[in-house]
Amino acid sequence: MATPLTQAALGEIDVPSPSYDRSAVSVGIVHFGVGGFHRAHQAMYLDRLMEQGQALDWGICGVGVLEADRRMAEVTEAQDDLYTLVLKHADGSRDARVIGSIVDYLYAPDDPEAVLERMTDPATRIVSLTVTEGGYHKNASTGEFDDRDPAIRADIDAAEGAAPQTTFGYVVEALRRRRVEGTGPFTVMSCDNIQGNGHVAQAMITAYARRKDPELGDWIAAEVPFPNSMVDRITPRTTDEDRAELRDSTGIEDAWPVVCEPFTQWVLEDRFAAGRPPFEDVGVQVVDDVEPYELMKLRLLNASHQAIAYLGYLAGYRYAHEVAGDELFAGFTRAYMDREGTPTLAPVPGVDLDDYKATLIERFANPEIRDTLARLAAESSDRIPTWLVPVIRINLENGGEIERSALVVAAWARYAEGVDESGEAIEVVDTGRAEDRIAAARRYPDEPLAFLADRDLFGDLVDDERFTTAYRAHLDALHADGARSTVQALEQRLGR
Repeated sequence: MATPLTQAALGEIDVPSPSYDRSAVSVGIVHFGVGGFHRAHQAMYLDRLMEQGQALDWGICGVGVLEADRRMAEVTEAQDDLYTLVLKHADGSRDARVIGSIVDYLYAPDDPEAVLERMTDPATRIVSLTVTEGGYHKNASTGEFDDRDPAIRADIDAAEGAAPQTTFGYVVEALRRRRVEGTGPFTVMSCDNIQGNGHVAQAMITAYARRKDPELGDWIAAEVPFPNSMVDRITPRTTDEDRAELRDSTGIEDAWPVVCEPFTQWVLEDRFAAGRPPFEDVGVQVVDDVEPYELMKLRLLNASHQAIAYLGYLAGYRYAHEVAGDELFAGFTRAYMDREGTPTLAPVPGVDLDDYKATLIERFANPEIRDTLARLAAESSDRIPTWLVPVIRINLENGGEIERSALVVAAWARYAEGVDESGEAIEVVDTGRAEDRIAAARRYPDEPLAFLADRDLFGDLVDDERFTTAYRAHLDALHADGARSTVQALEQRLGR
């Protein structure tokens, strides 16, 4: 019989679990967006610290704002906020640990005031975020705050003190109350895969605040730290097979375990309002300037994920390790890194880029992670403009190579048509924008640049003849010959 995961059951299970007294852990961090990545990363690092007897006043209170977060609220309540983190090694072995650093979870729509009380408590010194790229409401083309989301509009127009609906609403209302009460600000720490994530969070949250109260917005801009960070750990969605494997191998019944690769990296800017946990004691790189590290990751790892996602899916693959294990696609991906991604990067302190790139291919090829291409291809409207378009722009300006990047964009357009090369339907996941992407993609061949003409995504790339020539040629080839033949012909032409 499997043992349901609870605090009382920890003594009955044969898996490493918190040896520290969780009843002595107090909340110091409120986190919005408790999903797989947060639990495989930030919460894991804090658990490591607590296991060393440190940071017991930095426990996490998770907050869910969206309807999709209700399930997390139910699971965390049933499991005393515990969950199992499972590292999947390429050789098939597993390392599992029960993580105890999350000690509370609040589902905001059920009790908005409870969330605000937690955030205004002086003990809360950090509010952290994993709300995805789209959660920052940044227009990809203009870089300005985008207030078109109805919930954001409702929060902006709401009376002072009204219950918020959005993460931005909660952050700004809590800061307003702390300012009035003289509590002082908390630090807002973004842990999302966005270039300059702290700068983006500051700019967008401040712009939102100024819409409600210009003076408050100025105060936030002046007083609230928004440190930048670079975060990295491949964390696929948890499946029923993962739950069953954990139950069969350990006897633990965990409704929502987290599975991830062994590799992990966190580079964090040392800029906080009221202290921070000693993250450096558990392997976090605490630095003065995160930018070289984050650009390395965004333009090599994240952009390469997009390359294998569309091209691999069109070629018939469904998992990242299948594409990365194919010599043709692995070679194309490494050539993109070497010839197009790397030339846009400044030196990265302490990092051998050749080793880093080789490690990326190995990580992508880990067959135990079973990261789906569908996951990598989701929400592309938030990803491509941030991860790949800057690479294209810099190389166009400098006369560098852009052919492989152009093929990736063309492959996105081909994927967005919603039908693969075998005629099977593709579910295009792009929150709030999937219909627009599909409609534009399907205007091929009558309007071959229709997909590229969206200036919110691509700015003026549609006006650049060098890029559009490459893009059109690749899109034509994808339709006529398929993804594999298109990649093969390109690699034969360009070589390495």
